[in-house]
Amino acid sequence: MAASIPAEIIETESPVGIISDTHGLLRDEALALLADCQPLIHLGDVGDPAILERLAQLAPVYAIRGNIDRQGVCAALPLHRRLIVNGRALQLVHDIADIDERMACEAVLHGHSHKPRNEWREADDERQLWFNPGAAGKRRFRLPLTLGKLWLDERGIRGAIVHLPLA
Repeated sequence: MAASIPAEIIETESPVGIISDTHGLLRDEALALLADCQPLIHLGDVGDPAILERLAQLAPVYAIRGNIDRQGVCAALPLHRRLIVNGRALQLVHDIADIDERMACEAVLHGHSHKPRNEWREADDERQLWFNPGAAGKRRFRLPLTLGKLWLDERGIRGAIVHLPLA
């Protein structure tokens, strides 16, 4: 039951780097854009465990399993994670269809669609950020190659979609 997932508590003064849907390809441009981030979050469809190892050379990595992560180390990643970053609750899930509505959080971080999203939703007088960094690996569906950054502090949560500078 995802609602009973214990929260992992993180304190940071850096932006949090968010990447997803690498599908076995970690571009040097993505590494450069994530260099100032700590921690790093991979939202599934890793495709190759060496990607998590390379990201871990930059900062601590919190990853979840995507639908293509069916073998080896990637298959052992959790389907959901709950992080508390600087006192702000985040739910990590690869496919937004698998969100756990019972898990209280200020932001839902997801991947899967390859479509970047940085959208605030309001329900019952509460605001919740739905954030998808898009895809940073192999180009698919003519969508841009992107990743994300979040800033979490006493002012709230602020997110940005960052386009990879590719020719």
